[in-house]
Amino acid sequence: MRPLVELRGVEFVYRTPQARRARPFRLSALSLEVVPGEVLGVIGPNSAGKTTVIRLLTRVLEPVAGEILLEGASLRSLTRWQLAQRVAVVPQDAPPAFPFSVEQLVLMGRYPHAPGRFFERPEDLAIAREAMAATGILELAPYALESLSGGERQRAALARALAQEPRLLILDEPTAHLDLRYQAEVAGLLRRLNRERGVTILLVSHDLNLAAELSDRLLLLAEGRCVRLGAPEEVLETSLIEAVYGCRVGIESNPKTGRPRVHMDWAGAAAAGRPE
Repeated sequence: MRPLVELRGVEFVYRTPQARRARPFRLSALSLEVVPGEVLGVIGPNSAGKTTVIRLLTRVLEPVAGEILLEGASLRSLTRWQLAQRVAVVPQDAPPAFPFSVEQLVLMGRYPHAPGRFFERPEDLAIAREAMAATGILELAPYALESLSGGERQRAALARALAQEPRLLILDEPTAHLDLRYQAEVAGLLRRLNRERGVTILLVSHDLNLAAELSDRLLLLAEGRCVRLGAPEEVLETSLIEAVYGCRVGIESNPKTGRPRVHMDWAGAAAAGRPE
């Protein structure tokens, strides 16, 4: 099977220190493949390079070395419109409460398919409604975004991304700022989209347990390097996670799913912070 996405020795360097960076950051020779229908989870501590990977895949940034291929074509050969037809991003923060309805927000996902048009076609409306139905917000279509909860706005952002009909769906911390109920709803929705629709997903998350449950493979980054790439049980290994994150953890198997489950060793953390 031909990879949907392929990174070949991709490197990137922030030439000048960023406002919040004490030192320059470098992404070092990252190579990986994402096959159609896969869920790849990208994990790692702060400043590991997770956001940089998203920006490279969406051409917000350009590699200084290496190549990124999408469906066998170099990312550089695609126009911005062509890229937006193939790759959609759901950002970490829910859409702000700007003066649009849910349906209007979701219809914005159709813009890359006809940037010269001012009005939607019946086909666009049908695709938008299907995306809202898939994310469980069809009944919210006429409501103003400002009237929605954070979880509902997050699902509206996901519906907008689905309306783009992308080959690759990139999710940046999709459950951030959500309570437990909405976290569970979003996790269940992503699982259904992947299993029932075959949506290929790149999931960037600080939540190791969410990533372990949803992902076929995990990419663990640290300081711009690939530390390990493999099945969740191969990556979420106690000594490795402790070394990368610099804290004591416990890892056990979820009795219901068999996936690894990470928890903080709070007693160990408290002992480490206690003065002699």
